[in-house]
Amino acid sequence: MLDVSGIDLTTEVVRTERLVLRPYRPDDVDAVLAACQDPDIGRWIPAVGPAYGRDDAVAWVTREAPAERAAGTGLTVAIEADGEFVGSTGVHRIGQHPLGPEVGYWIAAGARGRGYAAEAAHAMAEWALGLGASRVYLVADVGNTGSQSVARRAGFTQEGVLRSYLHYADGRAADAALFSRLPGD
Repeated sequence: MLDVSGIDLTTEVVRTERLVLRPYRPDDVDAVLAACQDPDIGRWIPAVGPAYGRDDAVAWVTREAPAERAAGTGLTVAIEADGEFVGSTGVHRIGQHPLGPEVGYWIAAGARGRGYAAEAAHAMAEWALGLGASRVYLVADVGNTGSQSVARRAGFTQEGVLRSYLHYADGRAADAALFSRLPGD
């Protein structure tokens, strides 16, 4: 069981060789809004849809992500490379899902192709496993071959397909490829 009782998730920062995975700041709103206007983010991230606007970005950055951290149910972080916001990642559903905590990620269009998503997902999995999680999982739309490749590069193994698991803001439902990492993977 992932034990976050001795950690202040509201201030927790994870670092990799190239990335700082840090709490969101109010000055991230514009970057989140710009990234979530990208049709590919809305296409593959269920909570983001074509109507995603400034109020949604403000809510995410200032209320929703901090609330998840304060409640101890997730470590949702901004991905920063060379001092610039490049995406989002996190460990979600801590103590809430039978598959264990869930790792998620997205990268802004201008920062894709540099390996940031795999590096961030690997770091988030290591963080959770290092705190005692017996497994972590992630899901990717079966049509999102890029995200599935990221999962594999981050050390995850595909276990199967969850039928009609994803429910998008525009009303679509889709199958999800299920990936996991275990301690020692």
